[in-house]
Amino acid sequence: MDGQYVSMEVHKEFEKRMISENERLADEDKRQNKRIDALEDTVRQIGDLTASVKELAVSMKNMAKLQEQQGQDIEELKNRDGHMWRTVVSHLATTIAGAIVMYALTQIGL
Repeated sequence: MDGQYVSMEVHKEFEKRMISENERLADEDKRQNKRIDALEDTVRQIGDLTASVKELAVSMKNMAKLQEQQGQDIEELKNRDGHMWRTVVSHLATTIAGAIVMYALTQIGL
């Protein structure tokens, strides 16, 4: 039976090594937890960035549609001004031609 027991010195040495190993493992756990926290923060930031990029893409798409519509509106306004000018010139030409015809007819006596 005496061979099955360990001496107090051996037991104290074993206890000392176990405490040292537990402290090492606890330190390693702390380092890994810090790394995991940093990674989680990075993943969250990437998720936020992804959401922002999606919102930006939607905004850009809407801006492109609006810009295209504004371009069409500008072209329509340009054409409308040209059309109005041609109409005014046409009416002036018709009025002048009518005045000339009226003058000629009054000179002939009709």
